[in-house]
Amino acid sequence: MKVTLERNHLLKSLSHVHRVVERRNTYPILANVLFKASEDRVELRATDLDIEVTEAVPAMVSTPGTTTVPAHTLYEIVRKLSDGAEVRLETDGGENMVLTSGRSRFNLACLSPDSFPDLKSGSFGHEFAIAASALRELIERTQFAISNEETRYYLNGIYFHAVENSATGTVLRAVATDGHRMARAEIEAPTGAKGMPGIIVPKKTVGEVQKLLDGAEGEVKVEVSDTKIRFTVGPVVLLSKLIEGTFPDYDRVTPKNNDKQMNVDRASFATAVDRVSTIASDRGGKAVKLSAKDGLLELSVTNPDHGTASEELAVEFDTDGFEIGFNARYLLDIIGQIRSESAIFMFNDAGSPTLVKDEGETKALYVLMPMRV
Repeated sequence: MKVTLERNHLLKSLSHVHRVVERRNTYPILANVLFKASEDRVELRATDLDIEVTEAVPAMVSTPGTTTVPAHTLYEIVRKLSDGAEVRLETDGGENMVLTSGRSRFNLACLSPDSFPDLKSGSFGHEFAIAASALRELIERTQFAISNEETRYYLNGIYFHAVENSATGTVLRAVATDGHRMARAEIEAPTGAKGMPGIIVPKKTVGEVQKLLDGAEGEVKVEVSDTKIRFTVGPVVLLSKLIEGTFPDYDRVTPKNNDKQMNVDRASFATAVDRVSTIASDRGGKAVKLSAKDGLLELSVTNPDHGTASEELAVEFDTDGFEIGFNARYLLDIIGQIRSESAIFMFNDAGSPTLVKDEGETKALYVLMPMRV
């Protein structure tokens, strides 16, 4: 194999594919990126056996060929080359690749491409195109609530499914929960998404797609089967396994009868929660108490080791004498997703889940479990 590439093109592609490669691998081949040179391009591919990322880079191919080289090492080399430099890659069919650029020369150990795994995609029963901005918003508004608890593996991702909504027609809905909070967001279902089965996209895949969508415009092609999902974002193709399992009935825990409504300025509330929680202890779960009375909301924290903190805010609340406690970090995570100037809290009682949503918007809602304080 003998090819010449532009450093910036190669670096951009490597930045997309090398991220899925784990730093530690049981199988040495999984630490490598596959290079396949043919005609006027080089195809790069990397996998961790759950996710596979492929991208083609324009190149001058003198001699076609295929090989694999250490992904992270190659990325660091190319990253440190001069901007706009010309990069030449050459193998003689043996166990080494020679990389030259200007006066720099590197010898990289290769492994045979014959043992490089292929995450076979199979057939996809559902295919649709979705605006990159819409997919990005679905992910951004829900991914923070993904659970990290391995024993509840079915919560380790975002649940995507099509739902018939009597008011707006069919919607594509994304849901994530860790048992303490839940995030739900939806958009009008793209053509082809209707009838799509419920799928759970793993957290790592969500993170990689989110990075690919950063700055992306236009549409993303999405293909879904019972076990895999494939995203095509510009020249990048990401294929991933899905989480096998049943996502819980989130609608059952979504409050339906919360009739105590509180409107509060989002920015002021977030700042106040952040301030008073400074004194909270991790041992105590960073609990903050909300007490509403006479148009004022008092936020307070008590730490037996360090003291107390409190702050008052003006609120619109149709009930007096109400108290409830929340984990401050969870509360800040949810408030950080509110886009309107005011955040709306819907309470039932101090022991029941609270509903949080934007003012005048129905595309997203959040559920937060209370704490004893």
